[in-house]
Amino acid sequence: MRASLPTGAKPFDFTGTAKEWFGIWIVNLLLSIVTLGIYSAWAKVRSKKYFYNHTYIEGRNFDYHATGKQILIGRLIVIAALIVFQVITAALPILGLLLLLGLLFIFPWLIIRSMIFNARMSSFSNVRFGFVGTVGQAFLTFIVYPILTALTLYTTFPILDRAIKRFSIDNHKLGQARFNMEVGLGPFYKAFFVAIAWVLVVGVIGAVVTGFNFAEFADAMDNADRAPAQAMKVMSLFYLLFFVAFLPAVFLYQALIRNAVYNNTTLEGGHRFASNVTAPKLLWLAVSNTVVVVFTLLLMLPWAQVRMARYLAAHTGFIPGGSMDDFVTQQQEAGGAFGDAYTDLEGIDIGLPI
Repeated sequence: MRASLPTGAKPFDFTGTAKEWFGIWIVNLLLSIVTLGIYSAWAKVRSKKYFYNHTYIEGRNFDYHATGKQILIGRLIVIAALIVFQVITAALPILGLLLLLGLLFIFPWLIIRSMIFNARMSSFSNVRFGFVGTVGQAFLTFIVYPILTALTLYTTFPILDRAIKRFSIDNHKLGQARFNMEVGLGPFYKAFFVAIAWVLVVGVIGAVVTGFNFAEFADAMDNADRAPAQAMKVMSLFYLLFFVAFLPAVFLYQALIRNAVYNNTTLEGGHRFASNVTAPKLLWLAVSNTVVVVFTLLLMLPWAQVRMARYLAAHTGFIPGGSMDDFVTQQQEAGGAFGDAYTDLEGIDIGLPI
């Protein structure tokens, strides 16, 4: 039986509908195509604003305040920088190599600018979010840790994953109230080993049942021109095993980590969060959504997105440590002096999946 949210938890509520979102989505898509992608900046704003505006906690919703112009300017800056880099690399390869090394330091700066922009352009009940992470933290989290993780053959992936989540959560604030995540490595490694165990057990059982082995797979791929039917058969078995072994493992890991992170995240003022998503339900939503979207040639994508948003909202809770009215009023007064500066930010957004 599915565990319920803790006593006192106020579940998030997503009130969007597939019909409403489809109307926005199809217009965004068509205008983005007609304008050769230029309108996609405004499409992103409309998309975020719709999902933010329709997500509530105790009758108070979120909002997104960026403009399409800000997003477009940010993208143009990044595109111009990439063009200059390509020209320099082609004309002066040695200088281009030095610039490539310089990107190791520019990338963390872009991450910080992106997260500052997205935070300041977001609000809850008219209280803006903020982000206070530093370039040094971003360099350690997104450059050093991934290199060390690769050197350890990804056995330290849980350490990297926790570092990324702590970087994002601990450096965010709502008004002047800071978020804080206190999760040890235990839950991350538990989820990691559970996912690996699933892959190994299901993979071995599947290989025994289907008779699949990698030697035959490699041989079939090498001789695909001479025996296309055999290659197709082996490839089908491979994708079947991948679907059954790896895909559920991903959602199993995501569900366990999401619950561990939300259930151990607090907001200054005694406020806490909660999550009780389950891997089977996440997997079912993902698989059924994918099947419907593919067979309707993407036309049911808005329905799938609303369906997933509604599930995640319903299984996420906020546990207030006091009066929400008092908290919101306090943060509005503390952060009001900074509101006018938000519109001067450039819309650099690299879309990190954090």
